[in-house]
Amino acid sequence: MLIPKDNRKKIYQYLFQEGVLVAKKDFNLPKHGEIEVPNLHVLKALQSLESRGYVKSQFSWQYYYYSLTNEGIEYLREYLHLPADIVPRTFIKTTKTGLRPGGRPEGDRPPREFRPRGDGEYRRRDDKKEGAAGDFKPEF
Repeated sequence: MLIPKDNRKKIYQYLFQEGVLVAKKDFNLPKHGEIEVPNLHVLKALQSLESRGYVKSQFSWQYYYYSLTNEGIEYLREYLHLPADIVPRTFIKTTKTGLRPGGRPEGDRPPREFRPRGDGEYRRRDDKKEGAAGDFKPEF
């Protein structure tokens, strides 16, 4: 299928920027949900990239899920004329701030007090046997 160069470039830019792309399996959809190109162009462009091994594809519940491979990153860098230091968002490692949700730093935990329950016992201890009373005889 012939895809206009502008549409192909928009698709490749979005794919490289995010590292992943989701497309609904609807060939008559006028526009893709996140890119301003027809959904058919997105599906066919990514089908082409998949056949060359540049993306991996997963299909579930009428949606195609595409993710870039390392070879795909190299190909799109060359196609879009990008420097080597730019990587997709899925390849950026996030740094942990070292703070817990309460605002305390990671290893700064107040000491716990160990207290047994009420009467000092951990489990209930009865002198009686548990279960049905001795005179209970079920009839079936």
